[in-house]
Amino acid sequence: MRINHVFIRYLLVGGLNTAFGYSVFAILVFMGCHYSIALFFATVAGVFFNFKTIGIFVFRKSDRSLIWRFLAVYGVLYLVNVFLVFVLLPLLNNVYAANALAVIFNAALGFCLNRHYVYEEN
Repeated sequence: MRINHVFIRYLLVGGLNTAFGYSVFAILVFMGCHYSIALFFATVAGVFFNFKTIGIFVFRKSDRSLIWRFLAVYGVLYLVNVFLVFVLLPLLNNVYAANALAVIFNAALGFCLNRHYVYEEN
C-alpha cells in the first residue's frame, strides 16, 4: 500500500519538475539549440530542484549525501532521453512531441531508479 502513496506523490511532484524541465528544453530549442544540448541544460537546471522535491516530498528523505547517486540516475535519464528523442524524431518529425513522449518513459524509469538506487525503497 505504501508504494501507491509514494508513486502518487512522485507523479504530483514529478509533474511540477517535468513542467520546469520541459519549459527549459522548449525555450532552448526555440532559441535554436540542438535537442541534445537543450536536454542537457534542462536536466542540469532541474537536478538540484528535483533532488530536493523528490527526496523530501516523495521519499521523505533529506540526506544530502544521496546527491551523487541522484546525479548518476539523472545522467542515465539524460542519455535515455537523448536516445529516445533521436529514435522518435524521424517518426514524429517534431522535436517537441518526440521529447514529450520520451518524458513519459523517463518518468517511469526515473521513479524506479530513484526508488531502488537513490532512496532504496523496497
